Order: sequence, then structure tokens, then C-alpha cells
Amino acid sequence: MKIENRYSGDVVILELQGKLTHGQGDIALRQQILEVLDEGRKQVLIDLGQVRTIDSSGLGELIRCKVTCDRKGAKVKLLNVDLKVYKLLTMTRLIGVFDMFDDEQKALESFSD
Repeated sequence: MKIENRYSGDVVILELQGKLTHGQGDIALRQQILEVLDEGRKQVLIDLGQVRTIDSSGLGELIRCKVTCDRKGAKVKLLNVDLKVYKLLTMTRLIGVFDMFDDEQKALESFSD
């Protein structure tokens, strides 16, 4: 798992590339979220557009990120959720947990709502 940070105003965009799976992506994502929260960031957009595989550990880590951000008064939203991940969120009844966007500009604008 490779994660690159981009910034758009007060929003940090985490671009994930690779596999969000047990022992690879889940730990990397956890560490990255903690780092941006420690920097004082309160608006996080996770771009899943280049994530090719996600397993239950990766899904659990997304939920953990949401809970961690909520506890720290931060917002986390998802960008470019592919059909496989969308179906996984639907099957696990987590579809309403995250705000999800296909358009980056609309996602960024949603943080000011």
C-alpha cells in the first residue's frame, strides 16, 4: 500500500494505491490517519480510486479511521469508491456510515457544509 498526501485548503486528501488488506494497507492507513490528526487536520478525504483489493481488515480499518476521526472532532469522507467496495459496504450494512463522492470538487465543497 502506498499513500500520498495532497492538500486542498484545509482538507488533506489521502490517495491510496494498492491493496487495502490485512498486514499491508490496514496498518499503513492507520498510521497515516494518526499522523494527519496529530498535525491538527480536521478534514480528511480518502481517495480509493487506485485501491484494487480490499478485505475485511481493510474495511475494518476504514471504520476505525471514521471512529478515530469522530473522536478527535475530525471529518472523514470517501472518494472514488469502486463498485466492489460499494457492494462490500452495502453487504455489511455500512453504506450509510460514510459520505461518498465520485467527484473530488464536490467532495471538497461538502466539507464546508
